[in-house]
Amino acid sequence: MSEYPAGGPPPHIPATRAPVQQPKPVRTLRQRLAELRGPSVAPHPLDARALAALAANPGCKRRALLDGAGVDKAVLATALGSPAAFGQSQFAFVRGNAFEAKVKADGGTELLRLLVERLGGGTEAPAAAVVPDLTAAGPEGRAARTALALREATAAGGWALLDHPMLALEVAGSPAYLEPDAVVVHPDGTWTVVEIKSFPMVDGSADASKVGAAARQSAVYVLALERIAAVTEGARVGHRVLLVCPKDFSNLPTASVVDVRKQRAVTDRQLTRLTRVEDIAAALPEGTTFDPGCSPEALGTAVEAVPAAYAPECLAACELAFHCRAKSRAEGAVESLGRSVRGELGGLTTVAGVLAAAAGKEGDPADPTVAALRRAAALRAEALAGVSGGVPCH
Repeated sequence: MSEYPAGGPPPHIPATRAPVQQPKPVRTLRQRLAELRGPSVAPHPLDARALAALAANPGCKRRALLDGAGVDKAVLATALGSPAAFGQSQFAFVRGNAFEAKVKADGGTELLRLLVERLGGGTEAPAAAVVPDLTAAGPEGRAARTALALREATAAGGWALLDHPMLALEVAGSPAYLEPDAVVVHPDGTWTVVEIKSFPMVDGSADASKVGAAARQSAVYVLALERIAAVTEGARVGHRVLLVCPKDFSNLPTASVVDVRKQRAVTDRQLTRLTRVEDIAAALPEGTTFDPGCSPEALGTAVEAVPAAYAPECLAACELAFHCRAKSRAEGAVESLGRSVRGELGGLTTVAGVLAAAAGKEGDPADPTVAALRRAAALRAEALAGVSGGVPCH
């Protein structure tokens, strides 16, 4: 029987009510990425070199998330106990800056001469070019100012040299801000990317691997410029990039033209394949953070929560490569042997499984991969038996 008469409790006693469920505050992607990075950690800029490396391995969600969140992977690798020897020496950095300043001296007169000389077109090198002021507040402001300067220079119909413009490119749902060495606007509305490198060009040619890396980096700039050119009347982005390097072993500049159409197509396709950063972040446990102030154990747990796609090529492109390699080797993953080997092994995913299949302990004999492994193991055993049973030479 109720302790209150019909009609409910007296007026001076409040009725018991169920607590009102407050909706959880909706976090924007920017807030979520700031939590992953660490609330007091400034975002690490995502440059064209990192984007080119990311495009070369689009299946790595770990790198996509860390780069999209602005996590400094070099600092993270050091905190995990697997530092990577990345970056230029101070001497190389100073030498590169001095060479770039020499190339761009006097309003870029020498740079424009090299461009007209290499790209041809029957025109004469201009005596001077417009060099617009691109200063603005923050990367967003600089990117907007660059886009405006490109439109104004194209409409003017003359030569213009944009020194260190800022370009924006959306990657996996997150904006990336890129800074090429220079972009030249031609009188006919063509935009040409200029890459200035400090490695030498001996007898008209440079190290193929370094030229390839510069081409992939320039392809990212071309993609970003195409976004602006699409909404600029009369503009066209050239797919022939001017690569400027020291001549032989001097400090005199020389140049060559690099066609980046292939690299541009590959980079565009690979970047499109990247999983959106917000989708990767949504799959992480609540409270996951890559704040370098956390303990190595907590950072290790956070890093392992994001799937990686390690390959030996990562050693030349990613600061976390040594950490990922150690984990891959500890798990016996065949990916640590290279992408080509991984592709040949089909459904065999571990080194132990491969050895067991070759020894006849596991695997379906009807599987072509297993059959090939057993045949190779038999040939190896036969060759070793022949060597051990042979007559020694005197």
